[in-house]
Amino acid sequence: MQLDSDGYLLDRAGWTREVAEAIARDESILLSPEHWALIALVQDYFQRFDHAPHMRPLVNWVKQHRGPECGNSVYLHTLFPVSPAKQLARIAGLPKPAKCL
Repeated sequence: MQLDSDGYLLDRAGWTREVAEAIARDESILLSPEHWALIALVQDYFQRFDHAPHMRPLVNWVKQHRGPECGNSVYLHTLFPVSPAKQLARIAGLPKPAKCL
């Protein structure tokens, strides 16, 4: 697994569940079914739009597909406490969201 200087996978083709678990461990996150559901959603977003979502589009995408109880920043921060958009993209094997610092 090769990562760039920000911890994002250099080659998306190398992404596996095991790679995701290793990256999540580095983030002090133990992946649960809720995490995996969001990983699948953000990977679908990337396939459709060819970029990883930053926070506002992420919240809207999750709200659209999982409902308002999951599609809000409070819920996302409970699962990805440092930066939901960045941590989720990193674990999902996606590039860094463009508008995330």
